[in-house]
Amino acid sequence: MIRRLVLDVLKPHKPDVIELSEALSKLDGIEGINIIIYEIDQQVENAKVIIVGNGIDFENIKKKIEEMGATIHSVDEVAAGKIIVEEVKTPQDRFARM
Repeated sequence: MIRRLVLDVLKPHKPDVIELSEALSKLDGIEGINIIIYEIDQQVENAKVIIVGNGIDFENIKKKIEEMGATIHSVDEVAAGKIIVEEVKTPQDRFARM
């Protein structure tokens, strides 16, 4: 059971993030949505879409995003199971930034 998805999405300016978030939030299994625009171009916007819930259906999300004229560039994080396991810092993380 998927509980959290973090997606990198390329979307047109219309529909705006409010319309996209409302449409996604109506899908079964979704309890919350957070959309952050991190880049704006003349034609499109790049967005980080964070979805949380119980029993998230990736295919339904993908279908709805595509219906709204957007595209999933990548799946950047998936959390599944009975609980969401948060990322922890390890010694390797400090070397990855160098």
